[in-house]
Amino acid sequence: MTPSAPPAIHASIVASIDAYLARVVAETDVPANLAQAMSYSLLQGGKRLRPMLVLLSCEAVGGRQEQALPAAAAIEMIHAFSLVHDDLPAMDDDDLRRGQPTCHIKFGDAMAILAGDSLATLPYLHIARSVADADVRCRLIDELSAATLAMIAGQTLDTLGGFVEGLTPLERLESIHHAKTGALIRGSCRLGAITAGATDAQLAALTSYGEAIGLLFQVVDDILDVTQSAEHLGKRSGKDEAAGKLTYPSILGLDESKQLAERLCREAIESIEPFGDAAHTLVELCRYMAVRTK
Repeated sequence: MTPSAPPAIHASIVASIDAYLARVVAETDVPANLAQAMSYSLLQGGKRLRPMLVLLSCEAVGGRQEQALPAAAAIEMIHAFSLVHDDLPAMDDDDLRRGQPTCHIKFGDAMAILAGDSLATLPYLHIARSVADADVRCRLIDELSAATLAMIAGQTLDTLGGFVEGLTPLERLESIHHAKTGALIRGSCRLGAITAGATDAQLAALTSYGEAIGLLFQVVDDILDVTQSAEHLGKRSGKDEAAGKLTYPSILGLDESKQLAERLCREAIESIEPFGDAAHTLVELCRYMAVRTK
């Protein structure tokens, strides 16, 4: 698979997402120091994969990207909350995120907890106040809640265990990441589809795409953790291996992990073939995610 840069259209999509996120926080009635910590955690760059998937999935089924911005902002705030709490000393104890000090290093543990709490709550308030159609609003809140709870369950398995008895190491790893990483990515595709009024068949196709690209994202993340430097990644590398955590390279080896990434990319693309040209950017995004280097 030949490496490539993100399609040029992605830059304009990310810019619209960032501007919208900044406005949401600026319009939120919280103390200035809390708003500062929230903005720091939310607006310090990042791939914006999840909100991008919301917008592109909405577009793939005939919607407009603009109508999906509330759902896109909501899923990115949930993602940001998870990172803030994940970085805390009681969790992964990280001091670097996106090349910058983590929220608790910058603002202290108490403010990081409160910023994470706020970023976990604001998405539901924003959808409730920004989506006019009552049925769509209810379905978006239901979908976001389910994805968030699944993500937290996956984080629990990864941090504290609690697996069903009798699973192999690979099955344990897959159960972690279908939830911890995959739930929000799969949910992003479904949020965009729901916003645009997708049919059951369209929703199922985008769900399959989201499941494949969600696992692809984690497999590639695990590969990068053992092949790239912390300076390049903008976060500590090699930490999972050092902590004895399950990763795809530790179970499958590096070469087989790369083969798995290629297979997942093919599966994701095949699942959205029925959309034709309307899913062109989703195809490009998948191919890029399979060969990204950070």
